[in-house]
Amino acid sequence: MAINYNKWNVLMGWGVFLLSLLVYSLTVEPTVSFWDSGEYIASSAKLQIAHPPGAPLFQMIGAFFAQFALEADQVAKMVNYMSVLSSASTILFLFWTITNLTKKLVAKNGAIADNKVFMVLTSGLVGSLTYTFSDSFWFNAVETEVYAMASLIMASLIYLGIRWTDDLDKPRGNRWLLLITFIIGLTFGVQFMGFLAIPTIVLMYFFKKQKSMSPKKFIVANIVAIGILLLIFKFSLTYVLKLFGWSEVFFVNNFGLPFNSGTILMGLFLVTIFWMGLRYTKNKGFVNANTSILALAFLFMGFSTWLMMPIRANSHVVINENDPSDARALLAYYNREQYPSAESPFYGAYYSSRFGDFGEPMDDKPKYEKDEALGRYVVVNKYKDANQKPDKRHVGLLPRLWSDQHAENYIAYFGPLDFEVKPKFKGNKEIAQTIAQIKTGFQNGDLDASDYVRALETLDEYITVHPPTLWQNLEYMLSYQFGYMYFRYLMWNFTGRQNDLQGRYDGNGEWLSGIQFLDEARLGNQKYLPQDDLKNKARNTYYFLPLILGLLGLVFQLSKNPKQFWVFFVFFLFTGLAIQFYTNPTIFQPRERDYSLVGSFYVFSLWIGMGVYSLYEMVKSLGRYRIVSRGLAVICLACAPVLMAFQNWDDHDRSNKFTARAAAKAYLDSVQENAGGILFTIGDIDTFPLWYAQDIENYRTDVRVVVSGYLSTDWYIDQMKRKAYESDAIPSQMTHDKYHYGARDVVYYRPIQGLKDKRWEIKDFMNWIASDHPRTKLGYLFESNGADLSQYSDYAKELVYYPTNKIRIPVNKENVLSSGLVKAEDADLIVDYIDIDLPETGLTKNRIMMLDILANNDWQRPIYFSGGSYDDAEYIWMKDYLQLEGLAYKLIPIKTPNNNSIELGRIDTELMYQKVMDWEWGNSGSPEIYHDPETRKHFGVIVRSTVGRLTEQLIQEGKIDKARNIVELIMEKVPVEFYGHYVFVEPYLDGYYKIGETTKARELFGFLKSKYQDKLKYIGSLTLDRQYDNVEGLLRAIEGYKRILGIVESNQDNGILEKEVEEFNAVLSKFELLEY
Repeated sequence: MAINYNKWNVLMGWGVFLLSLLVYSLTVEPTVSFWDSGEYIASSAKLQIAHPPGAPLFQMIGAFFAQFALEADQVAKMVNYMSVLSSASTILFLFWTITNLTKKLVAKNGAIADNKVFMVLTSGLVGSLTYTFSDSFWFNAVETEVYAMASLIMASLIYLGIRWTDDLDKPRGNRWLLLITFIIGLTFGVQFMGFLAIPTIVLMYFFKKQKSMSPKKFIVANIVAIGILLLIFKFSLTYVLKLFGWSEVFFVNNFGLPFNSGTILMGLFLVTIFWMGLRYTKNKGFVNANTSILALAFLFMGFSTWLMMPIRANSHVVINENDPSDARALLAYYNREQYPSAESPFYGAYYSSRFGDFGEPMDDKPKYEKDEALGRYVVVNKYKDANQKPDKRHVGLLPRLWSDQHAENYIAYFGPLDFEVKPKFKGNKEIAQTIAQIKTGFQNGDLDASDYVRALETLDEYITVHPPTLWQNLEYMLSYQFGYMYFRYLMWNFTGRQNDLQGRYDGNGEWLSGIQFLDEARLGNQKYLPQDDLKNKARNTYYFLPLILGLLGLVFQLSKNPKQFWVFFVFFLFTGLAIQFYTNPTIFQPRERDYSLVGSFYVFSLWIGMGVYSLYEMVKSLGRYRIVSRGLAVICLACAPVLMAFQNWDDHDRSNKFTARAAAKAYLDSVQENAGGILFTIGDIDTFPLWYAQDIENYRTDVRVVVSGYLSTDWYIDQMKRKAYESDAIPSQMTHDKYHYGARDVVYYRPIQGLKDKRWEIKDFMNWIASDHPRTKLGYLFESNGADLSQYSDYAKELVYYPTNKIRIPVNKENVLSSGLVKAEDADLIVDYIDIDLPETGLTKNRIMMLDILANNDWQRPIYFSGGSYDDAEYIWMKDYLQLEGLAYKLIPIKTPNNNSIELGRIDTELMYQKVMDWEWGNSGSPEIYHDPETRKHFGVIVRSTVGRLTEQLIQEGKIDKARNIVELIMEKVPVEFYGHYVFVEPYLDGYYKIGETTKARELFGFLKSKYQDKLKYIGSLTLDRQYDNVEGLLRAIEGYKRILGIVESNQDNGILEKEVEEFNAVLSKFELLEY
């Protein structure tokens, strides 16, 4: 019976769609997750402005999905389903792409035999389902992030490109081109990964049109393909926004028209140009020109999703990042100007410029703002010579090692910067000796990278630091950016993964095959691995089987049709290595970045599908067609998608996981209720879940969440000065003209005799900072010191300075007590004032604004800090005046010296006990959920460490029953076997002893002991060289083991102590390297 290819191709395509839809629906996260998910859910459901470069189409579709939520706590799941549907649709297009391409490779004169039809369909099935169950793609499919929809756009563009070139010679074939250009325009509203399909589509067209191929034509085709990509990605929307920005300023400022008139006029002008062009080419019969203008018009229609941004920004929505309220602001938003990045992936400054001299002055960009009184746009910043170029000696080709914030890690892993004595100090023996000691000390390991950096900064006056060599930059690119940040991820997806811990060249996060002798050659002994490693749910092994299938498919496509191979090989490169080259990632990102490379894995899955047919070609002569083909289909399905589904399910199943939401609510519940509390957070991971809880679930909207880093921007300060939800604006005396772009971005410390030792009250200090009096500006100091003012830029002369860094914060005891900051029984502990010393360098705008809030609050509203930073500035230099309440630290005027940098503040046990007992835990203790690294770290570690301190304090105060309740609660809600990080379990081990639960203490001790022994046994099984490589892990295990023995000893558990000490010594005696 003949197989109807078209019928089964359609049916099986929708079949894999439904299967993947079912898989992702079963494993989707039911609520918010850590990182960007909370921001995207909140900004989508209410059409707000997420972080640059923006995703308006994504957010509009998310708003549509949110409408299907029956309750507020279902909104997140509905928006998450957008990723589910996008990912399943991507699988649909992948299936049809594989079958289309494979059919072309094996058909003769367009006809295909039945035996080949079955294997073509099987190829599509295996390839698409392999991608369905691949690590990185599945991760994107079950949470709200842009990458699932970006994958759909990418897959649809590739498929539409194939359909366009298939129908190129048909009368209406170019209809596909119009759809392609429209979707490319829509790509601007999601994520830029879809643009990388453009070179592939261009090459498809070129190879279809050019029957013969010469090297010259081939080179030209590739150059044109890349050129069109750059034209659309880098210039199209950029120059459109520039045009609108110019028009707006021109017509408003020169003709006195109302604001937004220039934007409207330019829009009408462009519409008119398109209409005239289409009309003229139609009347003249210029078909290709008409099609080109139509395609461009469809591209512009795709751009139109960006209209949402200024419309919603001008509505003053609560989440309004960068406030892109006009064309110029929208352009800065699109260009991600707030984020640090290399000037160019090809040429720019190296990180060594940190140790170089100042370069030549250069202009900043003029910042236009509306002046409502004048009815025109005005430039608010002194932009002439406001910036400085880097030292020319530290600028060069391929600036891979570019971020001065990562100097320590660059030096630690890719070699130190060389330096030499400046000529005028070459005869100084003391300096020469110091330099020799530094170089020798680093080489011998006596100095680490941070010591080396400090030495370079200390000796700045005497030495010349050389930039990293071109070879060091190439080594970093090949080893880290291409190897560690791409090839490792590729192997994760198609060979296997070691664990879910982030790799930092520390033995974690490596790829793994499951073939023991191969893994041992790379990673050391695999036989005695600790149970934590073996039971890590992300330990997935595929035995190279999907990788081999992919390589077979790659060779098969290359041998059958080199042109087709090159088209998709280019796509593979652009969505993999080219992304890493262009984005130029710094060493050790905040988290793994494999999710951004799924386009490359898409192509490899396509090759896996073709690899199935390649195998069929090899074995088809071994028996009857039906037996061979069916048997091969079963084997290939088992070796790739089924194996990967079995291995990956447990670490991709996020169903019933509510830990991110629980953490967000715990942070908000830590803040005093209905008191106008202000909670300072630090970064994305401790902020975005809070935004979700407040914006979507309307939870604790009385709390004003303030991201300390965002206070460096005028748009965020403006927003903080407006009421949000139930929370009032921040208390502040700084007006917009004092903090707009270019004003007080930094204020510098310049001590003045007679003032430098005087301690100013904080109000006086802020009055000085906010003043525009000439004496507060550096120009006044320059003139007072007899300097030639013409040598300084207007920007430099207008910089504000502070003449003393000694500040006093008076304490209004009446407000402290009436607002409930401190209980009445603790009134005697309240100090009269708090003295702080500011940095002797300068203050950035965000620190100025934090001081501004403090100065104008006068202890009326409670101020909290989310914690998690060692930087004193994040606590406004008042770490000794904190009280831990739940997960947050409240600023109180009671001094509590800190014993270390981790255990900050005092504890009101009654208050914190009640908060902890009332927390919503979100299924955190269930053995059925996947306790991913973010849950273990940002939920487990923080909860254990903060509540552990409560346990200790309750015991000290003799509140044994409450201590028992807390210990049992944490053991239930944060089970030790699921959360790792055993150092934070030690307070509970000690707590069990202190509350009289010796049996439970011994059980917990035995569990912890087994973990440390497990680790030591594994390290002891390694060769001596590998033991040295793992010496940090060895020492951590020994120290942990010693600490829990110390707890047993301090609690006088003599029943087991002697035996356990002997066992400890016996374990250590096996380590030869400890004898050195």
